[in-house]
Amino acid sequence: MATNERNIVLTGFMGTGKTTVGRLVAQQIGWQFVDSDDAIVERAGLSIPEIFTQHGEEVFRQIEREVCRSLAVQQAVVIATGGGMLVDAVNRQIMLDSGFVVCLMATPAAIESRLTGAEATNRPLLQHDWIALFNSRQEAYNMIPHQVDTTDKSPDEVAQEIVNLWRNA
Repeated sequence: MATNERNIVLTGFMGTGKTTVGRLVAQQIGWQFVDSDDAIVERAGLSIPEIFTQHGEEVFRQIEREVCRSLAVQQAVVIATGGGMLVDAVNRQIMLDSGFVVCLMATPAAIESRLTGAEATNRPLLQHDWIALFNSRQEAYNMIPHQVDTTDKSPDEVAQEIVNLWRNA
């Protein structure tokens, strides 16, 4: 499959801009946008906080694995993954094999400033020590070949950088 036919997959920690930037990338290249968290909610018939509360993180991760596999077989789609989806080595390999994967990075200070108010209530893992979670995921994020730091860039600048990376791959 040619690089320009492969999905563009955005991953990274919560608050790095995956959904916002993913929508912009999809608009720029005329592809469909899918947020994996939305696909999980649709599949489960519950919000993400409800899945965590009623069934726990392991059930959430199982649904996430199913969604990962179903998204990977699509073509010409921009996918924003949940922050933990590609921490899982199997999910990461599935997406690396089927798509052009970019990890969005940001400093902890930038992430904290972005995750406030109503946004925070939809993120169950934010209720814990998110800095420890951030640190624990860095090794997996570093395995992603393409990295874009979103800290001091607008969503439009990040989207353009990703499109340029993808076109030149």
